[in-house]
Amino acid sequence: MPANRSPFRQGLAVAAVLPLLALAACGYGSQAKDDAETVVPAGEKTDGLDTVRIGYFGNLTHATPLVAHRMGFLQRELGGTEAAYQVFNAGPSEIEALNSGSVDIGWIGPSPAINGYTRSLGKNLRIIGGSASGGVKLVVDPEKITSLKDVKGKRIATPQLGNTQDVAFLHWISEQGWKVDAESGKGDVSVVRSDNKVTPGAFAAGSVDGAWVPEPTASKLVAEGGKVLLDESSLWPDEKFVITNIVVSQKFLAEHPKAVEAVLRASVKTNAWIGAHPAEAKEAANAQLEEDSGKALPAEILDPAWESITVTDDPLAATLESQAAHAVDAGLLESPELDGIYDLRPLNAVLKKAGKPAVDDAGLGAG
Repeated sequence: MPANRSPFRQGLAVAAVLPLLALAACGYGSQAKDDAETVVPAGEKTDGLDTVRIGYFGNLTHATPLVAHRMGFLQRELGGTEAAYQVFNAGPSEIEALNSGSVDIGWIGPSPAINGYTRSLGKNLRIIGGSASGGVKLVVDPEKITSLKDVKGKRIATPQLGNTQDVAFLHWISEQGWKVDAESGKGDVSVVRSDNKVTPGAFAAGSVDGAWVPEPTASKLVAEGGKVLLDESSLWPDEKFVITNIVVSQKFLAEHPKAVEAVLRASVKTNAWIGAHPAEAKEAANAQLEEDSGKALPAEILDPAWESITVTDDPLAATLESQAAHAVDAGLLESPELDGIYDLRPLNAVLKKAGKPAVDDAGLGAG
């Protein structure tokens, strides 16, 4: 991906460019903190519901719900029904909340969505929309690694065994003709599973020679003297691959279609607002991150992370299917049955009303 790519480029259908980032370091204030929209439940209740329980992560791969929460888009669309938020640190806990009924709709990454769907034999969730693409990089110590072939024999961190970035790195290793045991991480490259909070320190100490990680960890490593050797977007057609989706419990989808439509409408409107007001959106997302976690991102981390991800309504279904295939090839997942994982009919109805093109489920749609 070109280093000077504009964060506001057009490329995805109904997309607006935006960044990724995760729970992070200390204090960077945001003017948007004073500009937040105070929206209270008002008017008729949607589908007669008192609340809709919405889950997301405290990072900007989940920028759409962060901005929608901060600026009141979700509450406005839900009218007299309260938008009640839960912030999660990891996919499995959000899937558990969805399964237990303590969350109705949530933003989540592709791997936990696939795992949640397949482990329930296709009974617990549907993917109903896209949210973000991109924002994953291979960052290395430039004194130890100067080219892609130099990665062989080095220690490279990924966030977790079997997570989305781990699978992507194992697939890339295989494409180089190198061999690695997926479970142990041992082989022609040493794959070191390291929490994103720990990886920058390990990199600074020389315990790892690089990392295949999402933002803002990648930008933190660059701040420690690392160099971006590869942007994962460059490996995908049109530089697009799913990093965050919108999911809903199948029970809630069946019983409360108007509430689902309201959330999707808010998501589409939020993404459009992000595209039209990118600077304000960045501030709003960082301000909501600060409110949720007690910490905002400093500008030197926030700004490059912001530029590396694209927010989109399109779930990029074909790339999710490819990611699942990569996990199977790595031996980390049995061949999943993904038929029915998507139901994009509500989203496409919203997009049609907004005068925007429909999105595709890659043949994996319900019904």
